[in-house]
Amino acid sequence: MRFKVWAPNTNRVELLLLGDGGERRLRMEKGGGRGTWWLEVPGAGPGTRYLFSLDGGPGRADPCSPSQPEGIDGPSEVVDHGKFAWHDDGWPGLDLGSAVIYEMHVGTFSREGTFDGAISHLGHLVSLGVNAVELMPVAQASGRRGWGYDGADLFAPHHAYGGPEGLRRLVDACHRHGLGVIVDVVYNHLGPAGNYLAEFGPYFTDAYQTPWGAAVNFDGPGSYGVRDFVVANALMWLRDYHADGLRLDAVHAIHDEGALHIVEEICSHVDRLSAQVSRQLCVIAESDRNDPRIVSARNDNGWGVTASWDDDFHHALHTLLTGERFGYYVDFGGIAPLAKAMVDAYVYEGQFSEFRQRRHGRPIGNLGGSSFVVCLQNHDQVGNRAFGERASALVGTGLLKVGAALLLLSPYVPMLFQGEEWGASAPFLYFTDHADPDLGRAVTEGRRREHRVAGGVEVPDPQALATFERSKLDWSELAHEPHQSLFEWHRGLVALRRSEPDLASHDRAATRCSWDEGQGWIVVRRGRFSVVANLAGDARDVHLGRAGVVVLTSDASARVEATTAFVPSSSVVIVAH
Repeated sequence: MRFKVWAPNTNRVELLLLGDGGERRLRMEKGGGRGTWWLEVPGAGPGTRYLFSLDGGPGRADPCSPSQPEGIDGPSEVVDHGKFAWHDDGWPGLDLGSAVIYEMHVGTFSREGTFDGAISHLGHLVSLGVNAVELMPVAQASGRRGWGYDGADLFAPHHAYGGPEGLRRLVDACHRHGLGVIVDVVYNHLGPAGNYLAEFGPYFTDAYQTPWGAAVNFDGPGSYGVRDFVVANALMWLRDYHADGLRLDAVHAIHDEGALHIVEEICSHVDRLSAQVSRQLCVIAESDRNDPRIVSARNDNGWGVTASWDDDFHHALHTLLTGERFGYYVDFGGIAPLAKAMVDAYVYEGQFSEFRQRRHGRPIGNLGGSSFVVCLQNHDQVGNRAFGERASALVGTGLLKVGAALLLLSPYVPMLFQGEEWGASAPFLYFTDHADPDLGRAVTEGRRREHRVAGGVEVPDPQALATFERSKLDWSELAHEPHQSLFEWHRGLVALRRSEPDLASHDRAATRCSWDEGQGWIVVRRGRFSVVANLAGDARDVHLGRAGVVVLTSDASARVEATTAFVPSSSVVIVAH
């Protein structure tokens, strides 16, 4: 077994092998001229636990640790990535253009809160009709519970979820159920606990700032090793865990002024791996810049990302349904922004943004709808509210069905957040599990400063176990109304999208909208179909311009007579012409 570690500014590195006989301290050799230390150890192999000591300092986990069975401050463990018996031979990968994505937080998706617990509910996802699961970050982070965006050991699947073998079982089971797997990864910062990378090398830089911690060094001295580290991590999830794609968190907070942006480099390596394994792989980026160059082809001076999250679509749909206009929602409101997002993806493509107090975005040109992932809810938009309210806590069942239709029948790649399909009542709160009491207290106080609520009501304590437990899905709700009918509505919409080429199409040019702000209705035309939504408090007669028949409606009293659709209040009807 050869142990290696990159520590370019260190004078002495020792390997600490841990076993029944105690600790063995072995001096490593420095090889090459780029700061890599190595040592071959006869008899070491899968299950061996170890640490690295730098210049006589305390033992630290391997920056590329494949497993942390005792958590962030415990020893690393050697893993044999070739040992697992996969059952997904012939799996073609994920065609993102045909995907309906389901975002999942492993710790709250099932009562067990583990990879194996998630497997027990995969049949539900198949019944719903989605074909891709997006896992919120599963890399080792502080404690046993958290969102995952404060990762410390980026190569190690979280021990509390089931570690490396548990993740493999989940991915393998997803593929056997016909579900692709996308893994959310975070390369703009690392968590504050268990993060010892700075002791090993120039992983971070003071040249830039992020809202969450020190910026990762992608363009300064020594950045070659940092870039290799991140690219290796990205490929590991796809190669060693058979994931079908990556979701890159907040790429607008990844600072890289080099000629080759690290996101573009990741995409280039992913494309090469895809060719090697003969499997479709994808990369999705989260960005709030409204910059189409992220998803433009590399030969067109873009980064070559497969698709990006489209915040404008979410904000436009959310404000239309809820009427909320605080924070960044001040830039939206009414039907017109949604109508624009439905055709142009971005609402802001160079216009002045009141929230930002500057011009924002640029036009997307000829990019197709498959370049954008859209949603009504996701972990950020729910969990970053003071009390983690889902849309089901903000609007009634009728408007939930309207929102689902506008989302799932849009020309983009739709994504549902876990439990959204049945209007889950559980909030999705912000929760953490930091062992350091000072850090835990700082997180709690910071959260409460960020969300000062009128009347002196305090937001739930992120560190409290009860905050985490409240966020778990209650699967028993599916047997009751209105949850059961909401689930059937979502399932019907997904099935309609899959069965009708006009509704599955990503051709934005074939999407047209008409609306009346005063009357409160919008018609989205998708080929031979019209999605007619009434958001008003009274029924509306909506002239369609051509005859048609009702193929699906959220209210049984809806009808079409000649060229006019009668649409009850807070309902939607899908008409075929």
